[in-house]
Amino acid sequence: MTSLLDAQAITYPAARKSDVVDDYYGTKVADPYRWLEDVDSPETRAWVEAENRVTFDFLKQIPERERIRRRLTALWDYPKYGAPFKKGGPYFFFKNSGLQNQSVLYTQASLTAEPEVLLDPNTLSADGTVALSILAFSEDGRSMVYGTSGSGSDWQEFRVRDVTSRQDQSDHLKWIKFSSAAWTHDGAGFFYSRYPEPAAGSDPLLSVNRNQKVYYHKLGTDQAADRLLYERPDQPDWGFGIEVSADGRYAVYTVWLGTDRRNRIYYQDLGDAHRPRLDAPVVRLLDAFDASYGFVGNSGPVFFFQTDNGAPRSRIVAVDTRRPDASAWRELVAQAADPIEGSQVIHNTFVIRYLHDAASQLRMFALDGKPAGEVKLPTLGSIVQVTGEPKDDEMFYAFTSFLYPTTIFRHDFKTGVSSVFKSPEIAFDPSGYETVQVFYRSRDGTPAPMFLTYKKGLKRDGSNATYLYGYGGFNVNMTPGFSIGVLAWLEMGGVYAQTVLRGGAEYGEEWHQAGMLDRKQNVFDDFIASGEYLIAEGYTSPPKLAIGGGSNGGLLIGAVLNQRPELFGAALPAVGVMDMLRFHKFTIGWAWVTEYGSADSVAQFPALYRYSPIHNMKPGTKYPPTLITTADHDDRVVPGHSFKYAATLQATQAGPAPVLIRIETKAGHGAGKPTAKIIEEQTDRWAFLVHSLRMQLPPLVP
Repeated sequence: MTSLLDAQAITYPAARKSDVVDDYYGTKVADPYRWLEDVDSPETRAWVEAENRVTFDFLKQIPERERIRRRLTALWDYPKYGAPFKKGGPYFFFKNSGLQNQSVLYTQASLTAEPEVLLDPNTLSADGTVALSILAFSEDGRSMVYGTSGSGSDWQEFRVRDVTSRQDQSDHLKWIKFSSAAWTHDGAGFFYSRYPEPAAGSDPLLSVNRNQKVYYHKLGTDQAADRLLYERPDQPDWGFGIEVSADGRYAVYTVWLGTDRRNRIYYQDLGDAHRPRLDAPVVRLLDAFDASYGFVGNSGPVFFFQTDNGAPRSRIVAVDTRRPDASAWRELVAQAADPIEGSQVIHNTFVIRYLHDAASQLRMFALDGKPAGEVKLPTLGSIVQVTGEPKDDEMFYAFTSFLYPTTIFRHDFKTGVSSVFKSPEIAFDPSGYETVQVFYRSRDGTPAPMFLTYKKGLKRDGSNATYLYGYGGFNVNMTPGFSIGVLAWLEMGGVYAQTVLRGGAEYGEEWHQAGMLDRKQNVFDDFIASGEYLIAEGYTSPPKLAIGGGSNGGLLIGAVLNQRPELFGAALPAVGVMDMLRFHKFTIGWAWVTEYGSADSVAQFPALYRYSPIHNMKPGTKYPPTLITTADHDDRVVPGHSFKYAATLQATQAGPAPVLIRIETKAGHGAGKPTAKIIEEQTDRWAFLVHSLRMQLPPLVP
């Protein structure tokens, strides 16, 4: 039989080339596949269907595919818990029995009481494609706002459920995106933010999102009657996050501009928490967009913030709203050698998550800043969730690592003891595997860590199939985490490498800034250096080295494939930002300009053009086997990016390796994706790599 890797055996769907050419400051840039940006046109739909036929015809011929699917399904089938949290009297938590498409929300009167189902998202759609997006409980725990999104869209709809009766009320809110919900302490309603309804005839999945406004919704009323509290028509790109302080007195507005870490802080003094003044003026407390400010809590009119103002690795400061000048701020927790990842007030104590070489540490401080101890963690790993409130005597935290399934711990502040609360039982023995942390040097000499996980006794003879994963942007931390997909890869004899790149926040804001705007090439250099390290140290070799990343990580894969195609044996770019000249023209893409820059700027265009994936493919280049993945309802990184990238790469490919695109239906950027779709997609990715890297799988696991 002809090898599946023989591209001559694949006939790609015809993709019409148009004569669209844009002029950027004298540089003529062709965009022959511009028509693929219209994802709902008949021509695009026909192309999508044809590409999927080619892709799935290819994948179904891979003999190992069914074996991989069965093993992934078996591994996935174990109970998974989220950290409990308390509101009013009862506790609430999420649980997935194993293969449920969506996790179920439970409530229980006490930690020993029988849990009861409060909301099962699996009942909201037949195929599991409607997911919960946000959850907010009233102060007494009697009512909850829950947001849902369909088919992976960022658009949300809010509803209100009575906790006692388990029944939805009449409230139904729409056209919400990138919004929280925050209850006033009288339980009468909640703050939220929303965008204007898209114009008639426009596609809400593509329309640009601007002019977010802050509203207050009173229970039992129509959305049309919601009270407009704040808007900035002079600043259409500003967005607003709202929370209510633990004492119920203040509504705190976090004013954001795209994905820029720098923000502003406004607030309303609601007065009596149980008779809040919604007409209170909005006070501009921190109004300069000069740094990041995260509201941590308050003591009356004194607000606590986590900020990188004067501290690139962050610190905790107290700001008296009556004397907000920076000269009057009090530093409570100074910047440390390790950056702060997150902080909150529990048991009237600052609970602060630090990162040490991209692994979590958990330290505590009194509200006056005095050290109050450290929670010892079980191994090198990550804290992915911490729950608790200022008045609580306990907190819960979720800990995970590559070989450590997400485990829930309960910390008793009175005794200072942490103990396991929920520990999963999974059909996998981690004792035969190990995780090590190594350090490599990038092209300019910058050191960075990388986590490697593999079967004990691994021979470093260059023969190991290795999957290298990275992200590198938007202050996103790449820390150790548990993944069923990775377990299956390890069982198949693969090495999993997760690298830390500039652009993240693993070492603070300076590390982030070193990988953004015109310094983005540092990210690609870091990733390439990671691959070169793995090869030089004998873990793998170019024909055995696969790479992957999603979203901004998809951009990473597209860029490094153009720069070093010979270094890699296969590639899995997912939902990537592939057109760096036009990303800002769709949905929320404009918000990434602070991270990437914009082709609308004569100064920023050259850097973007130099690495934009679809603009830097070289005819005559032999690219490695590539499986592009995207979704038809992705309204964050619109699928046109991947469509244009696939068409361009298929037309450019000069080698024998396949270039395929897998387009998921009724799915989006990734959040809320049902379990069944996750398993199927992961199956196809691993099957593609098994075939592309010519892996010989070990005997079946009993």
